Amino acid sequence: MTLTHKPDYQGAGIVNLMATLINARGGHADQPELHRLPAAALEDARHLVLIVLDGLGSRWLARHGAGSRLAADCTAELTSVFPPTTASAVTTFLTGDAPQQHGLTGWFTWFRELGCVMSVLPGTPRYGGVGYAAAGVDLARLLEHRSVFTRVATPSVAVSPRWIARSDFNLAHLGGARLLPYKDLRQMFRRAARAIRRARAPGFFYLYWPGLDGIGHEHGMESDRALAHFQNIDRHYQDFLRTIAGTDSAVLVTADHGHLDARPGDLVRLEDHPVLADCLALPLCGEPRAAFCYLRPGRVDTFVDYCRSSLGERFDLYPSRDLLDAGLFGPGTPHPRLAERIGDYTLIARGRHLIRERLPTEGEFQQIGVHGGLSEDELYVPLCVART
Repeated sequence: MTLTHKPDYQGAGIVNLMATLINARGGHADQPELHRLPAAALEDARHLVLIVLDGLGSRWLARHGAGSRLAADCTAELTSVFPPTTASAVTTFLTGDAPQQHGLTGWFTWFRELGCVMSVLPGTPRYGGVGYAAAGVDLARLLEHRSVFTRVATPSVAVSPRWIARSDFNLAHLGGARLLPYKDLRQMFRRAARAIRRARAPGFFYLYWPGLDGIGHEHGMESDRALAHFQNIDRHYQDFLRTIAGTDSAVLVTADHGHLDARPGDLVRLEDHPVLADCLALPLCGEPRAAFCYLRPGRVDTFVDYCRSSLGERFDLYPSRDLLDAGLFGPGTPHPRLAERIGDYTLIARGRHLIRERLPTEGEFQQIGVHGGLSEDELYVPLCVART
């Protein structure tokens, strides 16, 4: 199997960053530490602060970040996980585990134990309906994840957007962390700075900002709006560093994934390919740029032939088991549900292409910025480090 770009789980990825942070806060990580930043380099800091800027790719930062403090603080380039998307990568930040271990493989994930395809983060069936808790599902028990906040040996604080802070997903990963909801970018940094300055013991602080990702999806990462929003983030970041000066904090900034701007002609609609649709036993899962395909009995040869003849210039087709064997989802003991959450075959997009299946309850696909594939823009994220 030849993949030009793939996640690094051996010392240059976000999984390894989390291993460094867990070890630096007195825990015991399962994976190798980050080569460029081992735990020993952070153990003397009183506070460790991890800021995740959703959607900030390192290649985008290199193109557009000239003169910014974030670009100046960028010390390394890391890889995300596979697929490089929020549902998988943020779960890595919140657990310290690779997708192979935590088992969440994209925005749309088939949960056989629930009998439906779930929109993992909002926690609703893909066709709509109530969330986990309202349906009587104990998400923490269902996922059986280890929270990173219980894996570290110091007090923790999670600073999360008010509109998702108490979601089933967030609460299932909160562990023993103190939750600080915020309403906007300014309040995120202010609440975090206040908590850092008032902390009586060494701590671990996790901040998550989704605004850049949302703008990238709606307007494109190459848009003026995305650049203006990044500049606003950078100003607040500089203010934050000044506010916590003297607290002996190590501040690390990274992202869950980058973006690639798609064009209208890049979208493949499943309804335009009835032969392909007829081969599927379930709706396409995963991501539009990394689609997990579940096949009907007796349709395998038809599916493979059609993908290679009609989609071969736009997508690479792999048996999902081959991706698992190649380590694309990470090291470690596989999650007991992982094999059934990646389907029989995986379509990984080439160029800027994406494939989308629209269910009767869903509208037209409107996103410009997309991610989940293995391009440089999607896979690589920055590591910015500042000491106060």
